[in-house]
This record gives sequence, structure tokens and C-alpha cells, in this order.
Amino acid sequence: MLTVHEVSELAGVSVRTLQHYDNIGLLRPAMRTDAGYRLYDEAALERLQQILLFRELEFPLKEIKGIVEAPDFDKTRALEQQIRLLELRKEHLQDLINLARGLKDGRVETMDFEAFDTSKIDAYAQQAKAQWGTTREYQEFEEKDRSRTPDQTKAVMADMMRLFVEFAELKEGAPDSPEAQRQVKKLQDFISKHFYQCSDEVLAGLGQMYGAGGEFTANIDAAAGTGTAQFASRAIEAYCAH
Repeated sequence: MLTVHEVSELAGVSVRTLQHYDNIGLLRPAMRTDAGYRLYDEAALERLQQILLFRELEFPLKEIKGIVEAPDFDKTRALEQQIRLLELRKEHLQDLINLARGLKDGRVETMDFEAFDTSKIDAYAQQAKAQWGTTREYQEFEEKDRSRTPDQTKAVMADMMRLFVEFAELKEGAPDSPEAQRQVKKLQDFISKHFYQCSDEVLAGLGQMYGAGGEFTANIDAAAGTGTAQFASRAIEAYCAH
């Protein structure tokens, strides 16, 4: 057993932080002494590692609590997601280092801001949160999905992919064109009706995922043609910027 001060030194977090985690029910000590001092066992330290990894990836404490207390919490899956997010952050930091060195040596244009783009990190983090079911939108999606038969679900997904086919027919134009913006509104309304309430904030996050180059991008492009996901992503970005 370790005292709160020993855990503080071991983990590099303040005693006040550990006390706060206890007060909100995020990390309980294994036991308390007769004098009321907190003591932590190996299981508590393992949970603290999970919490600190999620904190390093900027997950809010409320969402971390929901994840680690979920009945289907899978440590291996959580670590795989954390590793991928850390890899994306490492790539982002390396891009920034390369940019700074290039600026110093005069090899990079001062107007190059691509290295500051964190959309892939943001999109993956949002996808990971959704998979743990910690968001109101995910819970609404689960509720609506349960009410549908498999055939109905298949039909809804087919209808959604048809929306991206319609995006493909517009991608030779500008993503902020009136036609493209109407298509974004059509997509937003469809998501609100069949999945969950799709606010502009939620839509912006989805747009980032569509264009981040992962599973969403591949699925959209497979259904509607190469480049469609990126076009839809830029159209959504323009829509949410208004």
C-alpha cells in the first residue's frame, strides 16, 4: 500500500489532484487508515495510469469517469486507442519541429500553416469517445438503433450513403457553393432524424472525421468515389464557419 504522498511522487501528480479524483469518485483509495489517510493498492495505481493517459490526451474528467466505469470497459482496447492518439500527437510534434527548423534555416515559406493542423487528432479522439458511449449523441444513437430492425438499419445507412453520392456530383464546384451548403444541411437534418441531434458543433466534428483519412474517409470514398469525403469535409467546415 502507498500513501497519497507516495503516489503523488510516483505519478508526478499533486496530492490535491488525487484528493479531487477521490472526491468526484474517479479514483478511490483502496482503504483509509484509522486516522483517515488514503492508501492506494496496485489496482488503484493501474486505474490512475489509465486516467493519466486519458488526461494526457485531453479527455475531460467526466468523460474519463464514464469510460473507466463502463460495464464493457476493455483495458486493451483503451490502450490501443491511447497508443494511436499518442502516435498522432508524436507525428504532429515532429511536423512542428520540422517547420521550426525549416523556418530557422530559411527552407520553409513563412505562410505554411499545415503543420498546425490537428484535425486528425481531434477526429480520432472524438471517434474513440463515441465508441465508449460517453456522449449524449452516442446514447441517443444507441436508443434509435435498438428500435430498428436489421433491414431498417441497412436501409438508413444506404440512404445516408446516397447523400454522399450527391456530394460527389457537386465536388467539381466549390465546397462553399449554395448547392454544397444545401447538401450539408440535408445531411445534418438526416443525421438528426435517424441517429442523434446533430448540432453545428457535432457536425463540425463529423466533418473532421470524414476528411481525416481513416475508416470514415475510406467508406465514403468507396461508396461515392475518391475525393468525396474530403469535399464533404470542406463543405461542412464552410457551413459551420457561418
